[in-house]
Amino acid sequence: MKLADIIKGTGATILRGTPDTEVLGITSDSRKVEKGWLFIAVKGCAVDGHAFVDQAVEKGAAAVVDADRRALALCADRFYGHPSGKLELVGITGTNGKTTTVTLLYNLFRGLGYECGLLSTIANYVGTRRSETANTTADPITINSLMAEMVEAGCKYCFMEVSSIGIEQERTAGLEFRVGIFSNLTHDHLDYHKTFAEYLRCKKLFFDGLGADAVAITNADDRNGLVMTQNTRAKVVTYSCRKAADHNCRILEESFEGMLLKIDGTEVWTRLTGAHNAYNVLAIYCAALALGADKGEILLAVSKLESAPGRLETLRGPRDLAVVIDYAHTPDALENVLKTLRDIAPKRQLICLFGCGGDRDRSKRPEMAAIAEKMADRIFITSDNCRTENPDDIIAEIRTGLSAKGAARAICITDRREAIRTAILTAPESATILIAGKGHETYQIIGTTKYHFDEREIVDEIFKSL
Repeated sequence: MKLADIIKGTGATILRGTPDTEVLGITSDSRKVEKGWLFIAVKGCAVDGHAFVDQAVEKGAAAVVDADRRALALCADRFYGHPSGKLELVGITGTNGKTTTVTLLYNLFRGLGYECGLLSTIANYVGTRRSETANTTADPITINSLMAEMVEAGCKYCFMEVSSIGIEQERTAGLEFRVGIFSNLTHDHLDYHKTFAEYLRCKKLFFDGLGADAVAITNADDRNGLVMTQNTRAKVVTYSCRKAADHNCRILEESFEGMLLKIDGTEVWTRLTGAHNAYNVLAIYCAALALGADKGEILLAVSKLESAPGRLETLRGPRDLAVVIDYAHTPDALENVLKTLRDIAPKRQLICLFGCGGDRDRSKRPEMAAIAEKMADRIFITSDNCRTENPDDIIAEIRTGLSAKGAARAICITDRREAIRTAILTAPESATILIAGKGHETYQIIGTTKYHFDEREIVDEIFKSL
């Protein structure tokens, strides 16, 4: 493809090469440059790509352009032939529920017989081919290259998590969304956005950018649900578990094994559990309807779905213990999970083990402690991905959210493996133990190094020792 065709209308300017230069590939990472490729120099949050222009040329770059983040995304869209326009692209944004919702949609439509793609926090899928992911919303070149592969593989649908940071950094610029979903908005990422108002603004930009032929699906029970869609050109569809909306859901029964729901007047059993999952199921039902699927087929497929890994994942052990692994790492998510576990088994003692990530939003640490104190019978505070922070300092900051009584009964064990072992070994018979914060992750980040850390393996080893 000629350079002129890639950069036309994007705002990018040529630093090396000519408009007629043939481009064989594109990248914004000078380390990945190959002969004949285009190097897009972008000033990022931590690194300025312009400092690596000479390195890119030495590695064989046929052309170099100067671009901002939006121009980078538009260039990627052009180079790969606007693949999002050849797919039924569904994006979901919100604080909690993104991974579960896109994973459920991916599995639902595969269950209906369609080839699909998935871009999520856990992994990316082109059909059934899996690749690892580094961010909730990947960089624009990765996004568009994967979507191009989906088109080539015959995928009809793509389901994608859209983070506030990805929106603000314009990683999704140029993408043509058929459906946008808003889940909820609670406390998170304030280390990046600084204020809740800015966090909200970035989420809302996603819906502001939807086209007139798109559908915007929003949670009417969230106080910001209708704020998200107030300026969108898309058709607005509301869903609710508490009040009148376009689509409604009510929990009839629930247990560790699942829930009986009534969705738009029809009862359906799902293997998922918890009020937050009722919202997730209702969201995918709305999205599937918007994409033209039959109601009966949707509900049948819903009854066969399982949750995403690390989302209320229950491991049953000796002494009737139930260990629940969940990704809850925000105050709202932790409260939702604890409430769900309390509702499911009100007579069982509820133990909460959690920590908070280092180099991330510090203001949520005491909030999560207060929630754990209020809702759990026992509390274990431990490390999470401490990154470059001292884990003991993080734990001390978490403890500031506890009352004097709560602090007296909280057990602080910095070593997360030892904290899990202690929580299980000291748990009374028939207790429920929530291990919150890491969910699907199979690693722990200490300093700048990732170490293998799979909580399922750890729990299984402890169960075998009992």
